Amino acid sequence: MKAVAAVAAVGMLAAACGGGGDSDSDSGSGGEAGGDLRIYSSEPAFLVPTAANDEPSILVLRQLYRGLVKYNADSGAPELDLAESIESDDNKLWTIKVKEGYTFSNGEDVNADAFLRAWNYAGNLKNAQNNSYFFNRFAGFDDMQSEDVKKDTTFSGLEKVDDYTFTVELADPFSGFEAILGYSGFFPVAQECLDDFEACNEAPIGNGPYKMQGEWEHNVQITLERNDDYAGEDTGKADTLTYKIFDDQNTAYAAFEGGELDVMYNVPPEQLGQIKQKQGDRIYQAPSDSFTYVGLPLYDKQFDNVDLRKAFSLAIDRQAIIDAIFSGAYTPATGFVSPNFDGYREDVCDACTYDLEQAKELYEQSGGYKGKLTLWANAGAGHDAWLQAVGDALKSAFGIDYELRVDLEFPEYLELADNEGFDGPFRLGWGPDYPVMETYLQPLYGSGASSNSSGYENPEFDAAIKEGDQAASLEEAIPSYQAAEDMLAEDLPVIPMWFGLTTAIWSDNVDEFKYNTISDVEYGQITLK
Repeated sequence: MKAVAAVAAVGMLAAACGGGGDSDSDSGSGGEAGGDLRIYSSEPAFLVPTAANDEPSILVLRQLYRGLVKYNADSGAPELDLAESIESDDNKLWTIKVKEGYTFSNGEDVNADAFLRAWNYAGNLKNAQNNSYFFNRFAGFDDMQSEDVKKDTTFSGLEKVDDYTFTVELADPFSGFEAILGYSGFFPVAQECLDDFEACNEAPIGNGPYKMQGEWEHNVQITLERNDDYAGEDTGKADTLTYKIFDDQNTAYAAFEGGELDVMYNVPPEQLGQIKQKQGDRIYQAPSDSFTYVGLPLYDKQFDNVDLRKAFSLAIDRQAIIDAIFSGAYTPATGFVSPNFDGYREDVCDACTYDLEQAKELYEQSGGYKGKLTLWANAGAGHDAWLQAVGDALKSAFGIDYELRVDLEFPEYLELADNEGFDGPFRLGWGPDYPVMETYLQPLYGSGASSNSSGYENPEFDAAIKEGDQAASLEEAIPSYQAAEDMLAEDLPVIPMWFGLTTAIWSDNVDEFKYNTISDVEYGQITLK
């Protein structure tokens, strides 16, 4: 999963002083490798692949690590990376052969063991890793998640064949297995890292084109330097990547304007108009797969009423909010799956359009909401204005008093979500981890899924997802996934708000900007003047 921190469901990045493109630096010219690329970031939650499931973390890890599969920058299609081959005759038993010659930054080999130990560690309940749920299809997952599991228990479905070959047995066939392996939660991990997880989280031991320089300076910056021992062809361009950490988008944009940042991925939405005028051709915009929603805490008895949930959704004029606050940049969501994905359909959700009359009828039918409503969002990402507009809409329609809670930084906010700590509707976002329709469904709404912050449970939904997973191909899986989405539209565990627009800007120091439709900004491939 990818829980996301910034506006339109996408996490924020960072940067520091000193910079790329200085004529006195070693940065080369005409887009040659070199220099210091200063990147805007928010504070990551973790820097170990087994634990990191938020976008600020993942955007650092994608430069520190490489996995079995990568995604084509233009199409998003999965392609082999560290895997020499990934094969299966039945979509259930998979044989994976790892390319030789790759090492971690501490000198350890990247071999079959590097993946096996990472996946076994992630899937074992005793290790409490955020990405454990991504291994739920592996044979033996239930045993790994039992309360009495031992720390040295491993997946029954993982077996080493030789130093660079291993097999993965799934509990059921899944045609999308190869595609999901590009997600950062499936990256390999060094033995030294698992021997001292806390130390590795502060100074990661990666296997990618960049390696850690020093330690993570929390709430200040993270600095990566080019890994000259990296065996891949996609070597880093800049000498260093400095992720400068900000707790507020507007502060970060002021730093960008002041020449302290080279790349800013996502900008303050209220300033988008003037940013487009100022930036000229130094701006990248494209429809994104990011999904913003208002979660509803179904563990609160008041929100257990579907009529109340639908009344709230129908009372929100999404287009008016988008026009007034985001300069019309986003697309109102009338479903739960990105318009860019195979399987997308228009107007899946009848309760996702503005209909005040129907909203009031359902509100009366529900018995109404008792007490003052609390609306939640993480701090520093520009959510205050639009969340207030949602509160104003509910107050105008139903006479409900409300208050905003936007004081928690993203790691704290995610922890509250994981612990079912919200006492009212809460803003969250989602971006795809792999190019399969299922990524918008199972991780967010599957029973017990790690990103299911609403507490939604529906056995029929789970069964439809399983049926799709077991289809012979991804194309044949789509009808089952669509059936699952229809159930969400009927039950409405969250209020879909909009799908985003990717907006990235860069400074005069940047020679060539690079973006990946699935993996977001490719910082390591950006060149400086």
